[in-house]
Amino acid sequence: MTGLPTRLLMGSGPSTVPDRVLTAMAQPTLGHLDPAFLALAEDANALLRSAFRTANPTTFSVSGTGSAGMETMIANFLEPGDRLVVGVCGLFGERIVDAAQRLGVCVSRVDAPWGEPVDYARLEPLVGAGTRALAVVHGETSTGVAQPLEGLAELAHDHDALFMVDCVTSLGGHPLEIDDAGVDVAFSATQKCLNCPPGLAPMTLSDRALERLAARRTRVASWCFDLPAILEYWDSRTRVYHHTPPINSIYALHEALMLVLETGLETRWREHAAASAALLVGLEPLGARGLVRAEHRLWPLTTVVPPPEVDEAAIRHELLERHGMEIAGGLGALAGRAWRIGTMGVNASLKSVTAVVEAIATALGESSSAVADACESALETWSATIRAADPHPAGQGAP
Repeated sequence: MTGLPTRLLMGSGPSTVPDRVLTAMAQPTLGHLDPAFLALAEDANALLRSAFRTANPTTFSVSGTGSAGMETMIANFLEPGDRLVVGVCGLFGERIVDAAQRLGVCVSRVDAPWGEPVDYARLEPLVGAGTRALAVVHGETSTGVAQPLEGLAELAHDHDALFMVDCVTSLGGHPLEIDDAGVDVAFSATQKCLNCPPGLAPMTLSDRALERLAARRTRVASWCFDLPAILEYWDSRTRVYHHTPPINSIYALHEALMLVLETGLETRWREHAAASAALLVGLEPLGARGLVRAEHRLWPLTTVVPPPEVDEAAIRHELLERHGMEIAGGLGALAGRAWRIGTMGVNASLKSVTAVVEAIATALGESSSAVADACESALETWSATIRAADPHPAGQGAP
């Protein structure tokens, strides 16, 4: 295939895929029961455990994008009539509510304004006797908010409820410690901070979650995402066929995780913190500002409010057509009012940050000296932040 452009993917995902990952994906396809493939897939699962910071043996990838991970979580760990409490601070919290209601789950939701996290004090009174699960989005892709996880597992477990987390945009780019945070079910996606093509949803399950799954009163409503059947394939003692997983996508994930762990998780977290800070400092002189307060900002995905007189869609179009660069617009309540700029994985770098600052400044018609000053401000902030960034900031990562 020829003719497709090369883009710098600085939007909300997919992110830029390194050549090493693309090369791995192009290796010969093997059968889904081939011992060579199974050995690589098991190693990919072990690498995922390291990325999730968990010892959960049941850590694997669901065949499908992050939405498939969400559907798998809801369909398997909740049954019709069960009560679920959801913290909603953006579109992806809304999707958990929608998916659960479609399956007959009784949902109680706690909403926060877009751009702010859900307040623990508002969740606490809703999680009571009869609650089967508490769910939050750790990295809300629609707003750029990092939801604090402190105390939420204890709140859920005190009422015999599962603690469930969407970490699609935080895995590999924002402090996340599944075991220390007491998370029972977490799902993510490969196309964000892991710099892997879309198509897999990494998932990890605690022993508490597996006990809940074994105690279901009804069959799982979804055939495609029926975990008891899927886990028989991932169990080396059984290997019962359920469906053919995306073989070459698992090759790519394995290589992408190797890149993550070669750099080191905490180093990557610092790089993402520095990239977000540098991006905002570079854009502020141009009249743009960050939507989310610093203490709740999601490092891999920064939501920026452009100057009020600016046509944000026109700027995004110019960046794509003239600079070969993609940034995302706002969703839902932020549609037409914001840019969502992803500095994910390999793009959590000074080079990528200055490229997007320069391109936006140029599109806004700034003088060459103003463009240079904006890039210089970004550079200085990057250097300072990369040295000082705490990989476990209060309110954002593990307790």
